[in-house]
Amino acid sequence: MKNSIDAILCPKSIAIVGATDRPGSVGLSVFANLLDDGYKGIVYPVNAKARSVRSVRAYPTLLDVPDEIDLAVIIVPAPAVLSVAEQAAEKEVKGLVVITAGFKEIGYDGVVLETSLSRLVKARGIRMIGPNCLGVINTNKQVQMNASFGRKMPKRGNIAFISQSGALCTAVLDFAEGRHVGFSKFISFGNKADVSEIDLIRYLEDDPDTDVILMYLEDITHGREFIEVAREVTWQARKPVLALKSGRSSEGARAAASHTGSLAGSDSAYDAIFFQSGIIRVEGINELFDYAVAFGKQPIPRGRRIAIVTNAGGPGIMATDAAIRYGLSLVSFSEDTKKKLQEVLPPTASVHNPVDVIGDATHERYEAALHQVMADESVDGAIVILTPQAMTDILETAEIVPRVAKTTDKPILCSFMGVVDVSEGVQHLEQNGIPNYPFCESAARSMAAMVRFGELLELDHRAERRLPADREAAAEIIRQKLTDADYVYLAERDANEILQCYGFPLLRSQIVTNPDQVARTAMEVGYPVVMKIHSPDIVHKVDAGGVRLNITTDKEAGQAYRQIVANAKQFNPKATILGVLVEKMAQPGVEVILGSSRDPKFGPVCMFGLGGTYVEVFKDVTFRLAPMWEVSADKMITGIKSYPVLTGVRGNPPSDIEAVKECILRLSQMVSDHPEIFELDINPLIVHPEGHGCVVADSRIVLKRP
Repeated sequence: MKNSIDAILCPKSIAIVGATDRPGSVGLSVFANLLDDGYKGIVYPVNAKARSVRSVRAYPTLLDVPDEIDLAVIIVPAPAVLSVAEQAAEKEVKGLVVITAGFKEIGYDGVVLETSLSRLVKARGIRMIGPNCLGVINTNKQVQMNASFGRKMPKRGNIAFISQSGALCTAVLDFAEGRHVGFSKFISFGNKADVSEIDLIRYLEDDPDTDVILMYLEDITHGREFIEVAREVTWQARKPVLALKSGRSSEGARAAASHTGSLAGSDSAYDAIFFQSGIIRVEGINELFDYAVAFGKQPIPRGRRIAIVTNAGGPGIMATDAAIRYGLSLVSFSEDTKKKLQEVLPPTASVHNPVDVIGDATHERYEAALHQVMADESVDGAIVILTPQAMTDILETAEIVPRVAKTTDKPILCSFMGVVDVSEGVQHLEQNGIPNYPFCESAARSMAAMVRFGELLELDHRAERRLPADREAAAEIIRQKLTDADYVYLAERDANEILQCYGFPLLRSQIVTNPDQVARTAMEVGYPVVMKIHSPDIVHKVDAGGVRLNITTDKEAGQAYRQIVANAKQFNPKATILGVLVEKMAQPGVEVILGSSRDPKFGPVCMFGLGGTYVEVFKDVTFRLAPMWEVSADKMITGIKSYPVLTGVRGNPPSDIEAVKECILRLSQMVSDHPEIFELDINPLIVHPEGHGCVVADSRIVLKRP
């Protein structure tokens, strides 16, 4: 498969079907780019109405070209594309790039046409990029191919960019040129009727010219396969992958019967996919390239302890604030480092972190300070800040940074603040592999992204952990529940039958159907008890007045039964009341929520967060796709903002986090085993102090026939 894509990205011969001399046309732009940008292979223009294009002999059809063709770039009206692809198959062309638009993006007719095209190339063993794309670029010296209608060939670099949007590509090329960023490969893959982001990532994993992969995505078709391929790139090839995914807004989130279903929009699944793949998600083009130049030019830091060297106190404080905000820490220098800094800096300078070399600092002072800082064993990386003051020798200061960088394997990022006055120094930095940012906050954010990637590479427990479970018993329960329906809501009692098969910690409980049973049942369960309405038509029991807590006597139990039933009937007169659940009241603890919903593309998505009735208000939750690694469960727990509540605050003991992790893994295993589990909430899961476990206090499951 990689070799077949190689025919697209490293072809020895290219036919441009639709090449023309017409000014302003895509056919002319692509053909001219190949000629003018120095493509190393042979180019054949194909045009039934022209004898030549740009003074190069043209051929009426692909079949008229006398030589072998590796790649055909198709730029003809959409209705004609299929016949050209058939000619390519007859000619035994190895790869196609279909730039033509007018396929699935225009609606039903386009979908039909694209489906036919996709079936054809797959049946004939041809790999295809597109349709509806900008084209492809390979800057390798042996290829030098610009088979796109971008305005110019980008400079050579070690960054690959792949994009689902062709229009965005033209802006990115211009933006990258302005920031002096070069590319190894630049690929617009459009509607991905054949070659997808998964194929391209797999190809770039082994590409010796590529050290960093950037992606713009609008969707991912096969989430689980994407995760597996991206994991290989991250943890085996150790290449950073940065992704910009559009569509973060929540407008597309569907209404659902569970908290999890209402919170888990499609973007939650993408967040989970990226984390579990080792991919760093970014928020915009500027951030994408901020990170790209750092990853592409500097080594990955060993830790998050950084040093700051500045000639101005204010920017030093700003950089410190940004570093802490993005999760970095400012290192405390060793006494030896501080002593050496005192020897090379004036008395008014600060030898603590951030190091302030004072506004009148020369490049010699910068160099001496940076040398000492980078030599400190506790320093993992540094940010150098320069503000252009009247006495500042900007270019000379820029020249010392690469010199120091060559003496260390730690990253150095710069923030020569401003645009005009610092331009000569910035140009020298960037030409010598030192990323520069106009403002120090961007430098701190980029350093933090590098730290996160370094931590990803060192993650432990990168394996799925299977726990004892009775899968067959759960499958039988589910089969029975779905015997007469395609969609079934299971209230707590029925939901717990399935949870029990997977070893979830449950409370003793029984259903009562009349008030005369309550006292005896409560005694059997054991006071104090909780009583809850049991109805498939009442999802949120608290809203219906269907819950009573801490019942300790027979009299209270009888009164609670009558009140709960009355409240439920008033809340929903049409509700089917199956009885009242009498349940042992759990010991106090921290309330969390576990949940799962089934994404139509990616399958089961698990949720964890702080629980209770306000979970949809605070939305302090994290998501992962199931099945998940053990480390993913760890990160789900530590990833919520309220995680400190679980570690113990205001005199409360630490919660049993290990028990919570085990429940998350049981949930992941259960929803992976049974695709019929459409939605699920365990809310709350009450977590007791460390060593004392946790218990399911309420649950609900929606089953749906796949």
